[in-house]
Amino acid sequence: MTSILVVEDDPGIRRALTRGLTERGHVVTTAVTGMDALQAMVSDAPDAVLLDLGLPDVDGLQVLTMVRAVSSVPVLVVTARDDDEVTVRALDAGADDYIVKPFGVEQVAARVRAVLRRVGGDGTASAVRVGALAIDPRTREARLEDRPLDLSRKEFDLLLVLASRQGEVVSKRELLAEVWQQAYGGGDRTVDVHLSWLRRKLGETAASPRYLVTVRGVGVRLVDPADTPGA
Repeated sequence: MTSILVVEDDPGIRRALTRGLTERGHVVTTAVTGMDALQAMVSDAPDAVLLDLGLPDVDGLQVLTMVRAVSSVPVLVVTARDDDEVTVRALDAGADDYIVKPFGVEQVAARVRAVLRRVGGDGTASAVRVGALAIDPRTREARLEDRPLDLSRKEFDLLLVLASRQGEVVSKRELLAEVWQQAYGGGDRTVDVHLSWLRRKLGETAASPRYLVTVRGVGVRLVDPADTPGA
């Protein structure tokens, strides 16, 4: 269960994020000002922070700088400032991601999962193993039965998302949000094509799956073949 600190002065957005993230199994605390956020950082030690830049007391970029002086906690900037200069300044100041308003809660939840997957609790990337399949986010290497897989960047990201949620059915909409950063539908064909390429490299097909099992009308899940009946 992930704890998330939401730093947002807009009550409507704060309520929507709190409700949506709580429904997805997270523990959510909130802060309205930059000073409250810094205090919550110390007292609550959250796993991730959603930080608005337009705070009433201290500019969010200044808060980010102060957070980075004492903590490596993942920080996702959530803001209406949609320009390259501010984006670069936020990333240079230590932001792990940058989300522009308006947004959907599902997109935010996906971004949080992606950031937490890249960075473990001790600040290092966490390797994932499913059966004979091993994925190392730190080196961006995947191996099947000790044989390296030649994956494109998106194929690797897609495999990592599914492996990190082993056994769980992941919808194409979620995959679009996590891998392609697309908040809405319309990219099912993109997901299907990359799944097809990934299956070929894993030595399987949609008709005869080993790792990637399609749940018709719902999504796809990655399983350990040893746990599959008839394997």
